[in-house]
Formats: sequence, structure tokens, C-alpha cells
Amino acid sequence: MGIIRSSFSFLLGAACGVFVAQNYDVPNINTLYKTGVAMAKQYEQNYRKPKTTKDDDDRSGF
Repeated sequence: MGIIRSSFSFLLGAACGVFVAQNYDVPNINTLYKTGVAMAKQYEQNYRKPKTTKDDDDRSGF
């Protein structure tokens, strides 16, 4: 009886997912992911600290 009980919840969830995907405008997750990564890269490039050269570094002690 355990496999029937666990399969029922899986099949019910899959059926609900198919219904929602067919009847509603569900966004494409892959497109949202790529957009988010691109925005994060742009944010990082805008707010990254400037690189210091070895000559400018006074903490070397030499």
C-alpha cells in the first residue's frame, strides 16, 4: 500500500502542474534564470572595487 499512496500524491501533483501549464501563462524558468544571472554580472561590474597594482600597494613592507 505504500507505493500506491506515494504514487497518488506524485500523480496528483503532476496532473495539477500540467493543468496550470496549459491554462495559465507560466513564465519560462530558464529565461528568468539567464536574466537574473546577467543582471547580477552587470551589478558586480558596476560596483566592484577597482584593482590595485603592485606598485600602489603600501602594505608590502619593502
